[in-house]
Amino acid sequence: MNVDMLVVGVYFIFMIAIGVIFKRFAGSSTSDYFRGGGKMLWWMVGSTAFMTQFSAWTFTGAAGKAFTDGFPIMVVFMANAFGFLLSWLFFSYRFRQMRVVTPIEGVRRRFGATNEQVFTWATMPTSIVYTGIWLNGLALFVSAVFKVDIETTIVVTGLIVLFISVIGGAWGVVASDFVQMVVIMAVTVVCAVAALIKIGGPSNLIEQFPADSIMGSDMNYSLLFVSWFIFMFVKQLQNINNMQDSYRFLTAKDSTNARKAALLAFVLMLIGPAIWFLPPWVTAVIYPDAATVHAAELGKKAADAVYLVFVENAMPVGMVGLLMSAVFAATMSSMDSGLNRNSGIFVRNFYAPIIDKNADDKKLMRVSQVVTLCFGGLIILVALFINSLRGLSLFDAMMYVSTLLQMPILVPLFFGIFIKKTPDWAAWATLAVGIIVSYLVSFVITADVVANWLNLDTPFTGREAKDLKVLLGIMGHLFITGGFFCLTTKFYKAPVGERKQELTEFWDDVSTPVIEEPGQDEYDRQQRNMLGKLILVFGALVTLMVLIPNPFWGRMAFVFCGAVIVTVGSLLLKSAKQADKLTTSAAS
Repeated sequence: MNVDMLVVGVYFIFMIAIGVIFKRFAGSSTSDYFRGGGKMLWWMVGSTAFMTQFSAWTFTGAAGKAFTDGFPIMVVFMANAFGFLLSWLFFSYRFRQMRVVTPIEGVRRRFGATNEQVFTWATMPTSIVYTGIWLNGLALFVSAVFKVDIETTIVVTGLIVLFISVIGGAWGVVASDFVQMVVIMAVTVVCAVAALIKIGGPSNLIEQFPADSIMGSDMNYSLLFVSWFIFMFVKQLQNINNMQDSYRFLTAKDSTNARKAALLAFVLMLIGPAIWFLPPWVTAVIYPDAATVHAAELGKKAADAVYLVFVENAMPVGMVGLLMSAVFAATMSSMDSGLNRNSGIFVRNFYAPIIDKNADDKKLMRVSQVVTLCFGGLIILVALFINSLRGLSLFDAMMYVSTLLQMPILVPLFFGIFIKKTPDWAAWATLAVGIIVSYLVSFVITADVVANWLNLDTPFTGREAKDLKVLLGIMGHLFITGGFFCLTTKFYKAPVGERKQELTEFWDDVSTPVIEEPGQDEYDRQQRNMLGKLILVFGALVTLMVLIPNPFWGRMAFVFCGAVIVTVGSLLLKSAKQADKLTTSAAS
């Protein structure tokens, strides 16, 4: 265990170093601080887009769902891949072409100043709750591994993420996301291969998995499962492709890089889930009591630690520490992106236009850092509160928040990017309708009510009741909330004066590609060079773990992880050198 703690400690130092090193890129403007000045390369942007859909929840709540119910968990992540595919085809480059620093600035241009304030205050609380769930998932995992108090873990991890976000801004966030993506993919591939070897191949896994059917356990009504499957794709399509989450692509240096970033996120999300969930699936076969191993520390949430049970029992000494680094990486990437986005929205869309209209960029930068600290504190408090809700599954918590709290906000911000002829009030009115729909689904139209309507002989099981709540939320927001937004087109009147000019300029920008700015080549070279060196160092440190006393195959697992990380770093450095040569020859 001391080895694992040492590995995690070294990882923390490395992540903090990234924030300090990339401070030089943060610049002195809020555009640089919140979106890297819109100068980032596609592989950095794509890694952040991918990592923001990924957190410790994947290794805890989602892994627990994979352990108990089997293959249905893949639906959520395949839906994410589908969302990124459509983002590549239609949304990503249009979001970049809004030419804004924060997503809510896009909302203001599209729906007017009133909606700027409405959605500023609607999006921030939801984002804080989301991030609190991610941080709680991380604390749950750490508590099971190191027997450390969950509350202490929440506070310490939250403070480290805060440091990276405050110091490095968007550059520190995106750079750390890329490094973390490389680490996660290397570690999870090794765990997946070990799981397949342990079970004897995919066919044995499918034959021996304890679930009764492809739907998993505790399901009586196949129609409910099929409906949940279909509408989950609709939900994730909106979750990824809306104006609030356009921040993923605002950092790209041009329209082409925004599209490439979406394509990278699609590919990673397509292949990632099968790799991530092989260990918990195999655990359900070879360690059927895994859900009770950590019951003493985690109580009813012990099933969320099944991934850890696999690594503890099937992987070499030291791999738990490396996995913990990956879990920290997943959570920190989501948290720091959320922190950076929320701070940008508050400063650019509330403080500057409402509190201090004459503030210069230097003052706004100071305010940005103070606000980031405040939001970090709120996230830590929310995570502590969620931890007190011992009976709430992390998977269910995530589904409820994303469906019942977030979807009312996202519906107008999704439809509004391609349905043009709506009055400005359509956005806030649709949000109000969505809140009513969420209330009805949560407290009025319950599973028992639906069962009575349908005169069902067999009542819904606990799992079916939870899935039904999510399904009703998605359907309600698609047909009622989304339908209301579409109906507002009947009340559309062509704007006049200044508002007409604003809308005309907005739609002209959205349809006009962003071209790479002069001098961007040097920024590109610096990004590749600096990240390449950092990744090489981390890869070398991982390779040194071969010295830990382990069987030969265990040592080779660390060699593989280190080789993958070193290879990525070497390719980046090679690309930087080639770019430097081209620049030098062009100058001469």
